[in-house]
Amino acid sequence: MPDRPRQLRRRVPATAGLRKGVTAVVVLGAALTVAGPPPAYAARPGGSADVLRQGLDRLVHDDRYPAALAATLGPDGRARHYTAGVADLRTGAKVPADGQVRAGSNTKAFTATVVLQLVGEGKVALDAPVERYLPGLVRGEGIDGRRITVRQLLQHTSGLPDYTDHLTDLTGKGRHTYVPPRTALDLALAHKARFAPGTGWAYSSTNYLLAGLLIEKVTGRPLAEEITHRVIEPAGLRHTYFPAAGDERIREAHPDGYVAAKPGGPLENITEMDPSWGWAAGQLISTPGDLNRFFTALLDGRLLKPAQLAQMRTTVPADAMWPGARYGLGLVSVPLSCGGRMWGHGGDIPGYQTRTGVTDGGRAVTVAVTAVGAPSERGPADVRGVIDSALCR
Repeated sequence: MPDRPRQLRRRVPATAGLRKGVTAVVVLGAALTVAGPPPAYAARPGGSADVLRQGLDRLVHDDRYPAALAATLGPDGRARHYTAGVADLRTGAKVPADGQVRAGSNTKAFTATVVLQLVGEGKVALDAPVERYLPGLVRGEGIDGRRITVRQLLQHTSGLPDYTDHLTDLTGKGRHTYVPPRTALDLALAHKARFAPGTGWAYSSTNYLLAGLLIEKVTGRPLAEEITHRVIEPAGLRHTYFPAAGDERIREAHPDGYVAAKPGGPLENITEMDPSWGWAAGQLISTPGDLNRFFTALLDGRLLKPAQLAQMRTTVPADAMWPGARYGLGLVSVPLSCGGRMWGHGGDIPGYQTRTGVTDGGRAVTVAVTAVGAPSERGPADVRGVIDSALCR
């Protein structure tokens, strides 16, 4: 069991202390500032292993991430792990192979999977209004749950404002504050809609906050329990978990996470934090290897029925995420430089950034780095470039 946090938890009222402030690192996986297409790295002769080793070295030495981790999973089920850098800038400790990281918005894919399982069980209808499951809850300026569907939540076409745009102090003392889902929702609903439902696309973690509340209302069980029993255990993810209330630490071997206020700025250790504000949109802890196993199981049809997997893979343009990106239902597809597309999601949360890529042929690569508020402006694109080069090798 993890050690108890040294600080008592405090429940915050609806909007106390959550005014708009430091938001540069409050992204939860969107990486919406696009620094151009990922570079296709030229590697010395060799296979994808050489590409990954060289790519991770570049992420550490050129982009100045403290640590970079990667995992691959082949169609034969064989997994490989790679590391570069140091786990702790203070001690220079070695990076653990397949170490745990905060998975950020990869959590959205887990949440969407549970919702789609409920659709397959006939308990939820994708094109039903949110109002059917959460009556009277979704109201605001230009916001009406009677006009927003479950599908629009999962696909980010609801027009709902993003509560993470209005959180503050998540890298200071505020990172030790417990933020309940309803508090975060109230924060979002205090702002007007971005657009009418179904008329645009905009990444908003509020969508997945509501998806989590919907899961709890329909099942009568806590979200963490449903994700664990329906996704984590069936997929055989031994190092993935939903942190309990008050659990600020990362349980197993892990590299420390860091944050920079601006590109090139000093890095501050932010490993210990209360991730409750991420909840259904970004609270999970996992490893690169487990994320490969999850997305592979998902796309292989081991977690969803064919009809629901087909819905999940039905996408709309989402170029605001990355060039050429398309968003399904909790699932992102991105073009590969060698042709075809890779599937996954990705996640940014203070301290950690992860990117995932699985091909239809069953090859999977996940890369994680241990800083957000990138040490270099090119860093996020370079992370994607490493995955692209490894899958195209």
